[in-house]
Amino acid sequence: MPSAAVLSSRTAAEPASAAIALPPTLQVIERGWLSSNSVLGIDGDAATLIDSGYVTHAEQTVALVRAALAGRRLERLFNTHAHSDHIGGNAALVEAFGCRVSVPVGVAATIAEWDEEALLLSPLGQQAARFTHNATLAAGDEFVCGELNWRALAVPGHDEDALAFHCAEKRILISGDALWQAGFGVVFVELLGHSEERGGLKEQRETLDMLARLPVDLVIPGHGAPFTDIGAAFERAYRRLEAFENNIDALARHALKVIVAFALLERRRIRSADLPAFLASLSFAQSVNARFLGLSDEALADWLVRDLRRAGALREEDGWVVAG
Repeated sequence: MPSAAVLSSRTAAEPASAAIALPPTLQVIERGWLSSNSVLGIDGDAATLIDSGYVTHAEQTVALVRAALAGRRLERLFNTHAHSDHIGGNAALVEAFGCRVSVPVGVAATIAEWDEEALLLSPLGQQAARFTHNATLAAGDEFVCGELNWRALAVPGHDEDALAFHCAEKRILISGDALWQAGFGVVFVELLGHSEERGGLKEQRETLDMLARLPVDLVIPGHGAPFTDIGAAFERAYRRLEAFENNIDALARHALKVIVAFALLERRRIRSADLPAFLASLSFAQSVNARFLGLSDEALADWLVRDLRRAGALREEDGWVVAG
């Protein structure tokens, strides 16, 4: 293993995470945006993996984990939350390694029932392979991973039942999608029409406030490279949160762009003429558009293509929209 203890599915031209040195018992399998990062903790001959990526990358995930294990036994698989890009490799990893799966306690029943609506699979046009979990994790639970002591923390906002994991001794935070170097995951609660009392944006602010009080020198996010510029990351997250708090329509537009960009990452391309019908097939897109934007399917598709093209997230080629 390199001294930074980082494995990456990125190309050699993208070595961003290589500069961050981790404890030798931790490895980060760094992915892109379709699949979450995975964190592997080594404890003697056994290992624990945190998060498993998207289902279409499952074969790659198994290969990357097998290489990282180097003959060790994958004993446990933990999930920070149950979105498709974090649980998609669970079934394949269980089949390949026979590991036990632990999920956040708040979503355990939904996973057991495999409610694709509640798991935001069908509403977002996403998929995951069904799996069986063996145990649950709750805020306050403590465990050893990578010969380090970790504590589970509730981090609602992006996901109501999400957990982050904090190692106080080494000042490391595995943040899932609660904190990235440039923000955090989409906050869905208000957009799904749930009670304002639940307040996903309010919960996201409380989560950021709680995380900002922790002793942390290194964050391993759910997406993107591990980072140490903690203060700057919180500043960016708070600025983004304030913008959404002040303009819920901006949150709606952001969410729709994220969902379409994700769909393109999975499918690689969609016929331009088919994009309005694709959006019409997504109950989340239809609901958000009706509540916040009021555009026709065609106008919604046109706006999304323009905005995502401007952001470099897609390009148009011969009647197709293609992932950028």
